Amino acid sequence: MRFSVLASGSSGNAIFVENDEHSFLIDAGLSGKKMDGLFASIDRSMKNLTGILVTHEHSDHIKGLGVVARKYNVPIYANAKTWMAMDSQLGTLPLDQKFHFDMETTKSFGSINIQSFSVSHDAADPMFYVFEENGRKLSLITDTGYVSDRMKGHISGSDAYVFESNHDVSMLQMGRYPWSVKRRILSDVGHVSNEDAAIAMSEVMEEKPTRIYLSHLSKDNNMKDLARMSVTQTLRSCGIIAGEYVDLYDTDAETPTELVPV
Repeated sequence: MRFSVLASGSSGNAIFVENDEHSFLIDAGLSGKKMDGLFASIDRSMKNLTGILVTHEHSDHIKGLGVVARKYNVPIYANAKTWMAMDSQLGTLPLDQKFHFDMETTKSFGSINIQSFSVSHDAADPMFYVFEENGRKLSLITDTGYVSDRMKGHISGSDAYVFESNHDVSMLQMGRYPWSVKRRILSDVGHVSNEDAAIAMSEVMEEKPTRIYLSHLSKDNNMKDLARMSVTQTLRSCGIIAGEYVDLYDTDAETPTELVPV
């Protein structure tokens, strides 16, 4: 099983996961043209996708979904409330491309098992995914205001994480956003800060080689170097030294990460 974070941030999100038999796109939050370019960057094509898994209906996660699904005739998977919330935004899609992936369930595609789990975000019914194959585990968790014990139970012991590290609290508090937006981001249905993300990481990691991709960084309220430094320092305070068995990686709004094995 291999994966690449194609794009991550408030301007658009997409993640690619594959094995030798199946390939999946998680969200399509950029235009169809940009999505084609991102796939070309990792030497892949969307015409070979097994399916697109949707996390929630916000535009930075579904902007290109309808275009991509129609162009490549790709099945789309989402839960019922998300379908209701996003259907009108996608344009006309045939019924044979619309599939339900219920919350807290597992679907199997050959040797890959994909488990959905709910998160806390201001969307209709947001959920993220855990991929497992042959004892290897990849967990995707962004767009959540906090990481509950239930969420930790789903993602614990993963070999790789795409983990939200959205904002620096001080930058957000001092920044230009209206107070109503700041309050939403800081709320239980907003986004996880660098420090809170690191605390949650420390509680789900096992002492084995682990890759963590810091994702969904705010363009206005965070920076890659700051996120990495904050997470590193907070992990250290929890007794975990980055570089020993856990490695931190950046993600980008426009440039995919290297396609790597889990």
